[in-house]
Amino acid sequence: MLDNPISRHPEFRYKTEFQSHEPEFDYLKSLEIEEKINKIRWCQTTNGGLFLLSTNDKTIKYWRVQEKKVKRISEMNLSSAQDAGDGSFASSSASNPAVYLPNGGCSGGAYSSFSNDFTFPPGGFPSLRLPKVVTSQETSIVARCRRIFAHAHDYHINSISTNSDGETFISADDLRINLWNLEISNQSFNIVDVKPANMEDLTEVITSAEFHPVHCNTLAYSSSRGSVRLIDLRQSALCDNHSQLFHEPETPGSKSFFTEIIASISDIKFAKDGRHILSRDYMTLKLWDVSMNSGPVATFQVHEYLRPKLCDLYENDSIFDKFECCLSGDGSRVATGSYSNLFRVFGCGPGITEATTLEASKNPTRRQVQNPARPARSLGGLTRVVRRGAENAGLDAANNFDFTAKLLHLAWHPTENSIACAAANSLYMYYA
Repeated sequence: MLDNPISRHPEFRYKTEFQSHEPEFDYLKSLEIEEKINKIRWCQTTNGGLFLLSTNDKTIKYWRVQEKKVKRISEMNLSSAQDAGDGSFASSSASNPAVYLPNGGCSGGAYSSFSNDFTFPPGGFPSLRLPKVVTSQETSIVARCRRIFAHAHDYHINSISTNSDGETFISADDLRINLWNLEISNQSFNIVDVKPANMEDLTEVITSAEFHPVHCNTLAYSSSRGSVRLIDLRQSALCDNHSQLFHEPETPGSKSFFTEIIASISDIKFAKDGRHILSRDYMTLKLWDVSMNSGPVATFQVHEYLRPKLCDLYENDSIFDKFECCLSGDGSRVATGSYSNLFRVFGCGPGITEATTLEASKNPTRRQVQNPARPARSLGGLTRVVRRGAENAGLDAANNFDFTAKLLHLAWHPTENSIACAAANSLYMYYA
């Protein structure tokens, strides 16, 4: 966790870290549950504390992280002659055995039970004496788990998303989406269930789910067949039917063995205003307008240069990698990761043809590509275009790419023009 002090150029410093999950074992299913965290989502901040949700494959935890003032023992509630000096008694063994009496007294007069400087009065102490505890100005960061949400998913959790109402969140696995209340950990509501009566009839699975940033009754989820569905929680308790379906039909004659694999959507994100949805499949980024489901308003080619190598990517399982995507706070740019620790940034405003490739490293390289876009139709200031910025500029040599160094996770700051990228065991911050 990093702390960002207010300045013209954000500077992040280390704040704290804590262990979220531990390895578990499901004895009922003989299944080992890794401690690996799949998703982290921030919740609304209250009373100066930071709240977040974290999940592994099966268990979601609700954390509060806050600064607390350190309490220390200032002095023992004893006279200076009886105080050991450092707030604690010096231990010593009794030299003369004695018979103990009620109220701390003992036979045989004074009895040295703590140190040579301390004497027990013959009649014992008249009252219980405690050390004084004071609150110092020194603070420490404390993380406390407030709720544990478990035993609600048969399959691995792939998404969690907080609601704009600040009270609920959703969790999704391959076949179901559950709705939770942040204050109730022993009950959830199943709002989407795509599991067929016969598993042999299963044709697609849920890959990602996200709440609308403004309307608390609306959410979207993506599938392994390249579609995004928008659902309204006001329609019914179990949302079997969607209110909008976003899907781009296949180009005639382009179907191959890999078509369905590369069409699977790995991540979706709403724009800050909720008017657009960004989706990421293996080859492209697509920007959708929630009011128009006939096709994406913009398509950004990310891995088109890898199309001749799909067979090799299938052999080494790289074709199943799940890359995340993100949008800038003003919605003017989108970004996603790639191989060799590279990530791509595309401009998506009207008339913008920006396509930039950056390397997540201590000495990043930047390649600016300005290729003419191919307009199709305008929509409220946006133009439906296909950006082909990632196919050249030195990226066409796919053989030179390191497919073990993959940048899967990245996030854009909600207000600042900065982006965080996770590559291997390092976190890189970029600011424009």
